[in-house]
Amino acid sequence: MTVDKNMETARLQKEIGAYIGLGQDSLVFNFEEGKSRSADELEAVGNTKLFLITLNAHHNQSFLFHQTDGSDKLDALRTMLDYVRTYKERTSSYTIQWSARGQNALETSYFRAKNILEALDKLFYNRDPNSITVFSVMLNPIT
Repeated sequence: MTVDKNMETARLQKEIGAYIGLGQDSLVFNFEEGKSRSADELEAVGNTKLFLITLNAHHNQSFLFHQTDGSDKLDALRTMLDYVRTYKERTSSYTIQWSARGQNALETSYFRAKNILEALDKLFYNRDPNSITVFSVMLNPIT
């Protein structure tokens, strides 16, 4: 029996959301298909990138959760699922205080990352770096 790719995609996305603790309304799965000039240039692995984006209704902002690569969408989703199953053991927790340009409110966001630079990359993902002012980045204590 062949697997319905749409059903498998939906199942993997639901399982990823369950591990993160966010519902489908708070997650966006952005896929970028690899582009090549000819069939000879296609690599066996890494043709599809998956950017898992979290949506924060309070801030009215989106942030990068993690990026994975795969040979196709399902492979990228499986790689993401492997990541979310163990990311808390392999990353640290950071608190970033920031403000959007033109707004006086100080916002606080939390990220899991390997280091401070990766946490900031997740904050600034897909946005103009001048659109946010960062006031502090703190490594949270291990609990």
